[in-house]
Amino acid sequence: MQIIEFTPGTLRFLERLPDAAPANGFIWIFVDRESLVEQAASVQTAAQTLGGSPVLDLHLKDLGNGDHPSRYDYTSVYDLIIFRRLATDAETGDASDTAAPANSALAAFQRIATRAVGFVVFDRLLITVHPAGCYSAKTFVQRYLQDAIHTEGLSAAARSRLPSSPADLMLRMLNLIVDSYLELRTGLSTELDRWQHELLAPRSREANWSALMAARLALHKLEDLCEGQNDAMMEWLDAQREQPAPWMAQAEQDTLLARARDVVEHIQRVLHHVHRMEQGAETAVQIHFSVLGHRTNEIMRVLTALTAVFLPLNFITGFFGMNFEFLPLIHSPPAMWMTFVLMAGIGIGVMLAFWRMRYISRVKR
Repeated sequence: MQIIEFTPGTLRFLERLPDAAPANGFIWIFVDRESLVEQAASVQTAAQTLGGSPVLDLHLKDLGNGDHPSRYDYTSVYDLIIFRRLATDAETGDASDTAAPANSALAAFQRIATRAVGFVVFDRLLITVHPAGCYSAKTFVQRYLQDAIHTEGLSAAARSRLPSSPADLMLRMLNLIVDSYLELRTGLSTELDRWQHELLAPRSREANWSALMAARLALHKLEDLCEGQNDAMMEWLDAQREQPAPWMAQAEQDTLLARARDVVEHIQRVLHHVHRMEQGAETAVQIHFSVLGHRTNEIMRVLTALTAVFLPLNFITGFFGMNFEFLPLIHSPPAMWMTFVLMAGIGIGVMLAFWRMRYISRVKR
């Protein structure tokens, strides 16, 4: 558990819980989910001392659930927001990149994985629960430590644009999480475009249907995730509009709402892109089967026309091939050449007629 105290223009990294929250600032406490059970008593003490109310046991269980979907809940004292972020390569079992969040480098759709991040927002206290090594927490901690100054055993940093409230810091972390989804779009679009070109290639005979089905399932999963995130943020935003914090200035409240709307807009952009990719995949599959059907129809038309060409020829050869003793022209020397010319003329005539009526044409590959 790490504790950071924010005051106007400065912040401090504390080694223990303060006796009270700063009058003009707030406290940020972030805990790894794996150690939440062990530190539950400390978290409840901090919530009671600095926030004015302990966290409900039900909410504490939700915070400890790594598979919990995105949601928003509230009490009379605090708000609870659970948000799912993209998992890192280390969390998905790929050790090639252990620091950056999963992004467009993940070319395979089936590697999309998420982790839950929990936020408990009091007036002067923010408690966040992250997976171990969560980049959304490490990014902000490392950013604040870059300009840290050691004075009197405490780490202090003067920042010009520090968060002004627990909700402000939460929205900044949510914005970072949603930006990782925006970065994911490039990799997904590239991979989907490649599959579409394979499906629509003129000489395409086989398609990677298993990969395409995995892509569709991943897009549906991503759509559900974004809808859950959007619903959670919209509910929180509506609550802030209906019941603004009485201690917060109007300008600060407007800034907070603008930042929240920006997060919602980013989520909706991801959702819109997912819908567009789903429609693109469905359209590519439909066009692929339409092309196959058209190609099959063209081949069958040519074969049918050729069958019609040889039908009268088969009749002639069948007639003269009958096992009778007396047949016309059967013993005439020029009869074979006369029949050959007749058959050739009939065949060429029928083919020319079919060609004029466009029953026979070149099959495009």
